[in-house]
Amino acid sequence: MTSSTNFSSIEAKPLVSIIIDNYNYERFLKEAIDTALNQTYKNIEVIVVDDDSKDNSRKIIASYGDRIVPILKENGGQCSCFNAGFEASRGEIICFLDADDIYLPEKVAKVVEIFNTSSEVEWCFHNLRWVDEKGELLPQLSTQRPTIECDFRDVVKSGRIPPPLPATSALCFRRSLLAKFLPMPISKAVKSTDFYFKFMAVALSKGYFLGEVLAFHRIHGNNAATLKVDNQSLRAVQYISNGSWIRQEFPELKKFANKLVSVGLSNKWQNNKKDAVTQEILEKYMNVTSLVEQLEINLRAAYYYMKSKVVKTN
Repeated sequence: MTSSTNFSSIEAKPLVSIIIDNYNYERFLKEAIDTALNQTYKNIEVIVVDDDSKDNSRKIIASYGDRIVPILKENGGQCSCFNAGFEASRGEIICFLDADDIYLPEKVAKVVEIFNTSSEVEWCFHNLRWVDEKGELLPQLSTQRPTIECDFRDVVKSGRIPPPLPATSALCFRRSLLAKFLPMPISKAVKSTDFYFKFMAVALSKGYFLGEVLAFHRIHGNNAATLKVDNQSLRAVQYISNGSWIRQEFPELKKFANKLVSVGLSNKWQNNKKDAVTQEILEKYMNVTSLVEQLEINLRAAYYYMKSKVVKTN
């Protein structure tokens, strides 16, 4: 038997860390924690990172006693929660859950099964089903990919963006992979993004897409932008910031970083509003690129901008 399929009894049931990030989601938090604790797979630890909530979130967290690992921190945004949760975790496999989302009971068991198929599989993503604030099913899936092993490393290295990837609560990783790019950079301009996680994972390793719905992604007043097409301002700063982080941390991926910045610049133009923070990040990025790269970034952004105008007029 090869090393990729030969696992000891201990390795076959690895400790799985479920990291829940929370900020002022008292109305959803208990359900998220309960669905994490009530997994059919029992070798888990549940870490709840509270980002200085002003509601009753911390009382809810305290009510679970030693059933969970609480991390109570100063406010720093979702990205800082990811870093803090990973630092406190002990699991060989790490799964993330936004505090307003819901795990299905068999989620972790099915993810572990995928990781146990091959030691080369370092990330596992799955489909999400959207639900409303009350947990009622919406017709959409966040992604509709089939079950398939994936390798996007050459795609990313060549400067192309991989196919759409699901949101935070569908993301699972081997600890060894996360250790390559966490802690992630922190910026006051981008307190909430999972782009860095997803992009770095698919850029650095082979993975697996599990074509099943294993979690519900809740759509409500505070995150309704998920369904908005007209959110160029948010997309601009997310793409430009992530491109900047990736180029800084992984210079070998500069083609991909340039592509992200091009997309972000196009969104910035579409937004057509002055944004000093995004502009500052963009200028710093351009200062570390060659004139040829700057030209390519601007030409590509212009192409995306014109393409968006054509789509809107049709």
